[in-house]
Amino acid sequence: MYRHALQDLHSWKSSSNRKPLIIRGARQVGKTFLIRLFAEDNFDHLVEINFERDPEISTIFSSKDPEKILPLLELQFDVSIKPGETLLFLDEIQAAPKVLSTLRYFYEEMPDLHVIAAGSLLDFALEEPAFSMPVGRVEYMHLGPMQFEEFLIAAGKGRHADFLNNLAPGEEIPEPIHKQLLALLKIFLVTGGMPEAIAVYLESKSWQQCESIKQSLLLTYQDDFSKYQGRVPHQRLVRVFKKLPVLAGQKFKYVNVDRNERSADLDRALTMLCRARVAYKVLHSSCNGVPLGATINDRKFKVLFLDVGLMSTASGLSLLDYEKAEDVMMVNAGSVCEQFIGQRLLFSRQPYFEPELNYWVREKKNSSAEVDYVVSEGQAIAPIEVKAGKSGTLKSLHLFLVEKSLPLGVRFNSDIPSLMTLDALLPGGQNLNYRLLSLPLYLAGQTRRFIRQCFGDG
Repeated sequence: MYRHALQDLHSWKSSSNRKPLIIRGARQVGKTFLIRLFAEDNFDHLVEINFERDPEISTIFSSKDPEKILPLLELQFDVSIKPGETLLFLDEIQAAPKVLSTLRYFYEEMPDLHVIAAGSLLDFALEEPAFSMPVGRVEYMHLGPMQFEEFLIAAGKGRHADFLNNLAPGEEIPEPIHKQLLALLKIFLVTGGMPEAIAVYLESKSWQQCESIKQSLLLTYQDDFSKYQGRVPHQRLVRVFKKLPVLAGQKFKYVNVDRNERSADLDRALTMLCRARVAYKVLHSSCNGVPLGATINDRKFKVLFLDVGLMSTASGLSLLDYEKAEDVMMVNAGSVCEQFIGQRLLFSRQPYFEPELNYWVREKKNSSAEVDYVVSEGQAIAPIEVKAGKSGTLKSLHLFLVEKSLPLGVRFNSDIPSLMTLDALLPGGQNLNYRLLSLPLYLAGQTRRFIRQCFGDG
């Protein structure tokens, strides 16, 4: 299946400043498949080593000398390894952290050889005292679940994906096409973006088989918890993991996980799940300027689950639940759609950026306000609300725009897209004149492009 990351891999391959590439992402998001597909079209040979499956091969790298390592690999795999013709792929490299430190020598002494490493639990290797990251000698790519546009291409709806990618802010979408895209989105909210779940559904058209795959994936993540032993008790990890789909999009309170556990212990478990990239914290930022991360408060945060399809499964939702809902935004009180938008925004920047996302909250005794997400493009800051209905209240967005003196707000709902100049009267009598970019959910992948174009930079 096509992934947008293939374009980034092509750019990496042809770059004159290329370094060994480390692909980071949760288990089962498609890292190995992506590299195999990339190698098939761009190299004569692929030498693939999985250090979880074949840990003893790590001894070949003990010399840290590429001139000595390559002949041994050629002997092991009975293949010639030639720079420019061979891709060396080091999979599940977190199982052999000492091998990861040798990447600096491939960069310094054999820069013409294309080397890619991947790891699903790499952040745990980084905690080891003896571990040494080759800082400045490697580059990163962050891979998440498949995006809606990628799902469309896989489903044979490439024209629909092209249509979305070429749409302008505020451009009208005919009602029949709008309904088609909403119907396809409902399917995606159930399949989610895990490649295996999508592939099984598209091949079999069986929701039962798709659900079976997703249940297996959820169990796979729980089985991985045994690898965290010594850090956090297994049952505590399972408890937090199972609560995440229910708490997605809410301000995270440890008491909502288990009132009998200490907050510090639950926080350690959540941190482990974030390091495994099955969960992501959305941190509060005061949003007074860019970068947004410069003014975060790490004690105020929401949590997103890895994938909206896995969230639907863990919450017991099926396509019928989405079909029966008068507005898809109302399913699970809107938490599924907030997860979908957040999940897309997390991976909406270039893949060398660490996935991160912020929100804004103002808590006062007699006045509270919260904006679901806030993103920045260049120096421009835009608040984003996920609101049901055509005229859902935007009081928090209005307050944010006034406090930060910003001209543009973004709203996601199920209506057709629009770009309007509006006037709003705030409770204190202050008048607000601003532009509202209102987008249907299926345009989440175009958010940053639209913001750039609205600010005149696109």
